[in-house]
Amino acid sequence: MGELVRLEIADGIGTIRLDRPPVNALNDQVTQEIAAAARSADAGEVRAVIIYGGEKVFAAGADIKDMAEAGYPEMVRRAGRLQEAMALIAGLGKPVVAAITGYALGGGMELALSADFRVAGESARLGQPEILLGVIPGAGGTQRLPRLVGPARAKEMVFSGRMLKAAEAHAIGLVDAVVPDAEVYTAAQDMMKRYVNGPALAIRSAKAAIDQGLGVDLATGLEIERNYFAALFGTQDQRTGMKSFLENGPGKATFTGR
Repeated sequence: MGELVRLEIADGIGTIRLDRPPVNALNDQVTQEIAAAARSADAGEVRAVIIYGGEKVFAAGADIKDMAEAGYPEMVRRAGRLQEAMALIAGLGKPVVAAITGYALGGGMELALSADFRVAGESARLGQPEILLGVIPGAGGTQRLPRLVGPARAKEMVFSGRMLKAAEAHAIGLVDAVVPDAEVYTAAQDMMKRYVNGPALAIRSAKAAIDQGLGVDLATGLEIERNYFAALFGTQDQRTGMKSFLENGPGKATFTGR
């Protein structure tokens, strides 16, 4: 367990909890501990993941004081570590939701973008304000954001550096649900509970097929899908699911994740 980031596991859900008061700024230690937590969350007992910064703030970006005097060689390495941590979150073979309270800015929003889903509190604020510091997003903001909300909206957000209220973020598809601030974590739990007892290998394959297909042409994407689809016929869950369907109808199978 890290000093500033910990993985808490309960009922098949792993919560990656950021705990660096006051605003969970992402310094190098936090980055490395996020990466470590993501690796631990890939363990078999975790079926779904929540990323959570606590009741007051998700993550208000990188630690500017820590990087203000840094030069090119150092920031190339640091950006690489940031991108690696985000890639480990994005690459988890299970559903991941970011539970957003308060601010999700800069690197904090890029962390949220690495999740499959985002639930935000009503007073949450999201944005990529790096341009106001004379730089650009460096942990996936220029790549994951346009894939999610489209290039024009992403450019407007990145070029202006403005913060979006939760309602606007929901309207453009940046977040998937907006709930009262006090219910953010509970809403994220409820979203993930539906996957805990599902066929883990099929969910992993579905996520991989979708994510890999986004970066290729349709024909290649269909080939990716076909291979993942066929491979699942070597799993116990496929046998269980189809046998249960034939005997009892849909939605009644008990899966083991094998």
